[in-house]
Amino acid sequence: MANITVQKKMQWVVVSDKMNKTRVVRVSLVKNHELYKKRFVVYKKFVAHDETNETKVWDIVSIIPTKPMSKTKRRLIVK
Repeated sequence: MANITVQKKMQWVVVSDKMNKTRVVRVSLVKNHELYKKRFVVYKKFVAHDETNETKVWDIVSIIPTKPMSKTKRRLIVK
């Protein structure tokens, strides 16, 4: 897997490991409201493939986009 960039170089947190070889990962982004200038947190969640089932909840991982493996799974976990 040479020349594969980690998606946006963000640290993703595993929030669910209840499925076999599948993990739900989440990243939080802090944004500013344009009018009121208040900061707020936006979360993005993705379903990612974990071939070895070695990641657990609250692990910090990196993900890369890959070909679709199922209806919702389009990313691969890279430690």
